[in-house]
Amino acid sequence: MTPKLTLYSRKDCCLCDEMKKVIRQVSKKVSLDFAEIDVDSSAELKEIYGAEVPVLFIDGRKAFKYGVTEKKLEERLARRRIWRRWDLMTRGS
Repeated sequence: MTPKLTLYSRKDCCLCDEMKKVIRQVSKKVSLDFAEIDVDSSAELKEIYGAEVPVLFIDGRKAFKYGVTEKKLEERLARRRIWRRWDLMTRGS
């Protein structure tokens, strides 16, 4: 199953731009389902994530905020794959 990455960001944010760059680089190696949401598009999102952007969720779980390296994102995605395989194996028993 392809990991679903959701990035909460805003315009004119250098940290957001850097995280998007990292995601693009990793997506060249790993298939990703990626969505970006502008926190300034909603008062509720701005209140929740406005002070933390960028915030990256993987499969609906907060994974990183403020920044991430390619290595850290790849490691997190690898752990996700291992966990999913283990979960599928144990459900089958």
